[in-house]
Amino acid sequence: MAMADVALTEERARAVLSAALPPYRAGTAQARLLALGENAVFAVDSLSLVVRISRDLEVWDRAVRELRIADWLAREGLPAVRPDRRFGPEQPLPFAGHLVTYWQRLPDPVRPAGPRDLAELLRMVHALPDPPAGPPAGPSADPPAGPAPLPLPRRDLLGGIERWLRLAGDAIDPADAAYLRARRDDFATAVEELTPRLTPGPIHGDALPRNVQIGPDGPVLVDLETFSHDLREHDLVVMALSRDRYGLGAEAYDAFAAEYGWDVREWPGCEVLRGARETASCAWVAQHAPANPAAHAEFIRRIASLREDDPTVRWHTF
Repeated sequence: MAMADVALTEERARAVLSAALPPYRAGTAQARLLALGENAVFAVDSLSLVVRISRDLEVWDRAVRELRIADWLAREGLPAVRPDRRFGPEQPLPFAGHLVTYWQRLPDPVRPAGPRDLAELLRMVHALPDPPAGPPAGPSADPPAGPAPLPLPRRDLLGGIERWLRLAGDAIDPADAAYLRARRDDFATAVEELTPRLTPGPIHGDALPRNVQIGPDGPVLVDLETFSHDLREHDLVVMALSRDRYGLGAEAYDAFAAEYGWDVREWPGCEVLRGARETASCAWVAQHAPANPAAHAEFIRRIASLREDDPTVRWHTF
């Protein structure tokens, strides 16, 4: 089995965590698992540290960019997570086929984050200038002054589908995998033809309340790996989909739209971005199907609702 295909179970992630903090190995047994999805995320409370462990080494460029994005947001004064370089000044670090990054642990949340908190942060993100994209034009004998270039990618919403389906393997019906690939291709074309209502620019890329933490000084943005330069509508469609598929109440959604200042459902392209995100979300769950019966059941629910074109079927977060 290729290293990239090794399942990231909690047991394996804890072994990587122990290797990533050798002077503190004894204390890693008490580390709290915060998330086990695209990454395993642990809080090491004794060190005021959060450690993120990737599924494989394929996301090296994305991990490097996420660290640099965090530094850029710090310079811009936007409240977001910050890297912790006590344990690895040069990050990410590879361990046993996984990538490890270290982050400052945020204070304990004072309350759960809600849609209005997310909208407040999105207004700040969407007001950001573009980060430095490259060196000045023309020859120069001296290195450019100031921060290093940070070109943001487009929001590759559909780009992970092939990898997720590969990780799903025989746990899903090949016909379902083929259906998702065809749907991906159709939506990729449709997204490129959209005319935005908002001016494109920096976006978070996975704008959900779970990626916001409410500290003593207010909301803080976390999980920066999908930060992109693209249609601002990407960030807003996420909550519209939460309302339609995941049970977010109408009142909570209306509070989100009011705080942001616009309801993306008024935009003709909303259904296209929604469909693209549904396609990606269905494939994302598939990667967990081989080892998790609940994920397999959720995949069956999602793929059936897409095949039947039934937007009323409730999806469950996973």
